Amino acid sequence: MNSIKQGVKHTIKKNGSYYLTLTIVEWIDVFTRKNHKDAIIQSLRYCIEHKGLNVYAYCLMTNHLHLIVNCNEPFELKNTIRDFKRHTVKQILFQIQNEPESRREWMMELFF
Repeated sequence: MNSIKQGVKHTIKKNGSYYLTLTIVEWIDVFTRKNHKDAIIQSLRYCIEHKGLNVYAYCLMTNHLHLIVNCNEPFELKNTIRDFKRHTVKQILFQIQNEPESRREWMMELFF
């Protein structure tokens, strides 16, 4: 399951700078909760510190994330973004399932 996905299906072909939009399945307003927003910020910080990610700008909306990013060598942006998405999906799904969330049932139904 991939509840955070890249908007339009484009491929990161080289290690340049990119404007990315990562969206939530069905445009669900996941990022109205502080814990979910914090998960995104913590994951971005991790990628900056450990995966060579350079974030020039970001805008976290209620149901998507805009980024202007690139990566330092030897890291590849496509791999860093893949890992970022994989981790944040797991983290946010864990939060939805295990922390107070009044929208849990219908959100999980749409995700799966």
